[in-house]
Amino acid sequence: MTPEAERKMQFLFALRSKGVTDTRVLNAMEKIDRGAFVKGIFAERAYEDMPLPIACGQTISQPSVVGLMSQALDVQPRDKVLEIGTGSGYQAAILSQLARRVYTVERHRRLVREARELFERLDLANITCLVADGSHGLPEQAPFDRILVTAAAEDPPGPLLAELRVGGIMVLPVGQSNTVQTLIKVTRLESGFDYQELRPVRFVPLLEGLGQD
Repeated sequence: MTPEAERKMQFLFALRSKGVTDTRVLNAMEKIDRGAFVKGIFAERAYEDMPLPIACGQTISQPSVVGLMSQALDVQPRDKVLEIGTGSGYQAAILSQLARRVYTVERHRRLVREARELFERLDLANITCLVADGSHGLPEQAPFDRILVTAAAEDPPGPLLAELRVGGIMVLPVGQSNTVQTLIKVTRLESGFDYQELRPVRFVPLLEGLGQD
């Protein structure tokens, strides 16, 4: 077995051992190389199950959390998905394998520019990456079948709840930004919203406005 094949096998084994069991999610994570999204001195650690720093003071989430969030989102092949917080673009790339269309927004222009270049290089044509204030979502494309938020808010933001179609699912971390947060799954019902707590997580805070870069 080549070192690359062995590394991939260990990567997938680590995901399964952390509870990522959905076949479609595992296939997507096998297909999308996390190494393409990690630069510089951290590149050699791309296949470890840990968050790593990226530009603009942000991080690329650990693969098991990306897998568990993608699994909880239960994306269907015809779904239109909104991601808040593009970051490195890794999570959007995984979603692109599961959904019909992915819209991803990020407040840092530099990250949007770099993610767009990567998506183009990897031929991921069903992702639209935009500079926007994620706390407002993307009203001009609403409603969405699925919404994924990769930054923590104290409560699920009202504008995002409003952009979720009935029957739609949103997965996001909630809680104070400097403590452990809880990953929750919100399902929009005819009569309101159903909230389900999934697991403790730690994410950067969801900030309003655009970044300076």
